[in-house]
Amino acid sequence: MARQKRSSRVLDKAQRRLSGVRSINDSLELNPKLTAQNYSAYINSLNSKLNAYNQALSEIDALQSEVNEAEDFLAQYSEQMLLGIAAEFGKDSIEYEKAGGIRKRDRKRPTRKVAAAVG
Repeated sequence: MARQKRSSRVLDKAQRRLSGVRSINDSLELNPKLTAQNYSAYINSLNSKLNAYNQALSEIDALQSEVNEAEDFLAQYSEQMLLGIAAEFGKDSIEYEKAGGIRKRDRKRPTRKVAAAVG
């Protein structure tokens, strides 16, 4: 399942506000720190970081898919290896147990519970 990409209400609001500020004066300067140019730069900075974040999420999703596929393949391959060892040496052999299988003689047989007679 893909991770949800992030948006920013603060960024959207700031972009709308910048449009309003520019309609007043494109080079508005309230004091040396509060300028339309600085405001635009901060908006662009957040927008770049947000885009980078969302791109990183997409890359993580792709890597996660690759890891999942590799795990599935390895699980299947491991099962085939164990079955190959069972075919070569038998399911009751020491080699089968060394490879991670449970020897036939060591398997616990399920016991059936007898239902009590109601009466």
